[in-house]
Amino acid sequence: LGGTETVEFPIKFSSKYPGCFHCQIVLRSSCDIRVYEVECVVNAHQADAQLEFLTPAYQAVTQEIPISNISSEDWRFEAVLEGRCFYGPPVINVPVGQTVPYPLTFKPVAE
Repeated sequence: LGGTETVEFPIKFSSKYPGCFHCQIVLRSSCDIRVYEVECVVNAHQADAQLEFLTPAYQAVTQEIPISNISSEDWRFEAVLEGRCFYGPPVINVPVGQTVPYPLTFKPVAE
């Protein structure tokens, strides 16, 4: 064979939970063995969320947002806050199996 032929090898992967899953696919013939490493990443369903902050003028309010890690690997998030008057840590680490609150603070500078 000239190396131009391809064979489709469909793979279906289903997971009940988000995470990173590793597996090996071993293909054997009488004259060849090939091992393929496969990594499948499953993301959680994305949900829209809204936060409403009520505070007297010029007084800060902080909302603790729980981040739960039910995956099999530690998470490291970098926070990018858009909008004036919002503050929070630039990085948050969430170990496997834990919930860590992200403190989002709103500090109004006007009414």
